[in-house]
Amino acid sequence: MKMTGNTILITGGTSGIGLGLALRLHEAGNKVIVAGRRKELLDEITTEHPGIEALVLDVTDPASIARAQETVASAHPELNVLVNNAGIMLRENLLDPADLRVAEDHVTVNLLGTIRVTYAFLPLLLGKDDAAVVNVTSALAFVPLPVTPTYNATKAALHSFSESLRVQLSGADAGVQVIEVAPPGVRTTLLGQQDDENAMPLDDFLTETLTLLREQPDAGEIVVERARFVRDAEANGTYDNVLAMLSGV
Repeated sequence: MKMTGNTILITGGTSGIGLGLALRLHEAGNKVIVAGRRKELLDEITTEHPGIEALVLDVTDPASIARAQETVASAHPELNVLVNNAGIMLRENLLDPADLRVAEDHVTVNLLGTIRVTYAFLPLLLGKDDAAVVNVTSALAFVPLPVTPTYNATKAALHSFSESLRVQLSGADAGVQVIEVAPPGVRTTLLGQQDDENAMPLDDFLTETLTLLREQPDAGEIVVERARFVRDAEANGTYDNVLAMLSGV
């Protein structure tokens, strides 16, 4: 992925990693379109950061995705990068029947949302120079955090989806790079980690991630050093130890 001169759509771009990526990529000389559900937050971003554009997009609503796709196809036909970042992360008690709704919401937002947005916007990327799909998953796709079971499962599914997408696009000679970004816990409001000293500071995560993207323009997977021990646990034979650590055992 080249680091400047792109037109980039970022879902879930009104806070946390999504907003951080939007600001950094805009500063690097890219046209950035931030997508999110809440128009008031989008208006705040475009007011505070002139040059960034906004798009109302609810990844849980197929009609909203279709409208957003039509808007982008008309207003930004040069779109060449899609960043699938929208997601939720909530604790879930598998022994509480009421938490089935929590599980279903994770599937709808994190998994179906990403798949639907990819199906909708991928045709706009085909044939574009330096086209890329960036899927933000999680190190927890590789070893689960037991208090967030369906979150982990959706991220594991997105890892698999990204692998298949990469192979299909490569086989079709479509010219679209697929990049999976698998963060560790980062200090954002996701799961209330904004003040968690055990989580990685957001600015540090953004700096290391963008450095890796710059140094490895052909990479299929971006994993910061802080997430590496989780990402590689199974290969290193440390899976049970890492799972015990994440379980608080």
